[in-house]
Amino acid sequence: MVELAANPYAVGLALVTRRELSAAQLAERLRRRGFDAEATADAVARLQRERAVDDDRTALVHARRAARIARRGPRRTEREIVALGIDPATARTAVAEVYGQEPEETVIERALERRLPADAPVADRSHFGKLYRYLLRQGFDPHLVTRTLRARAGAAAPPDDPLS
Repeated sequence: MVELAANPYAVGLALVTRRELSAAQLAERLRRRGFDAEATADAVARLQRERAVDDDRTALVHARRAARIARRGPRRTEREIVALGIDPATARTAVAEVYGQEPEETVIERALERRLPADAPVADRSHFGKLYRYLLRQGFDPHLVTRTLRARAGAAAPPDDPLS
């Protein structure tokens, strides 16, 4: 358990200096270290007042990493941010800001590079289906996925196609 001299504020500060954490993540980590609910809440509140813990900033950091490094789409990114204990409105705002700077079309092309080199076409329907499911799991819009894959297959969607 926790020694009497242990200070939840100091432990929390040490945790957030290593990695950007949401208030909910920090509270959970402090509770796992054996601090009681009241001490944990006080430490998290103090760290929030001092802006060492900021859910808006945490959401932006996660959204940027998801778009630029992990090459994930906005839908999955938003779900992941909410799973960090950040409220959905904050998650939506962060995702909108990041994908406003980093367009989804750009991110989907970079994500597709992992499975399909830039000069390689989509081979057949089976290949198309595998890539489609992969990109959906990454959180991209189904219509954008279809358009992107059809363009790579060399067959643009007909104008009356409901998926385009």
